[in-house]
Amino acid sequence: MIAFDTAPDSRVGAIVKGVVGDGKHGPYAVAISEDFSMSITFSLNRAVWCEQGWPESGTIVVLSKLRKKKKGWRALKARYVKPEDFKPPTKHC
Repeated sequence: MIAFDTAPDSRVGAIVKGVVGDGKHGPYAVAISEDFSMSITFSLNRAVWCEQGWPESGTIVVLSKLRKKKKGWRALKARYVKPEDFKPPTKHC
């Protein structure tokens, strides 16, 4: 199966279901989004996770640069939700 990138500017909100601190390739988290039928994993290294400390189960996060893999989805960027994520887009004339 070939992995492919989704639109580079697409973002999705997801709920963290668990954190694995000793994964084969380093620490990672598993999240679920209503937009996807499979789990979304993301690394907790500084190149991917843009926050201080690791997220806890139940935390809502914003995932971007999604890539479809054989066993699910992977996010190449992840962060906590910010208040401005809930603001409606501004219309420009």
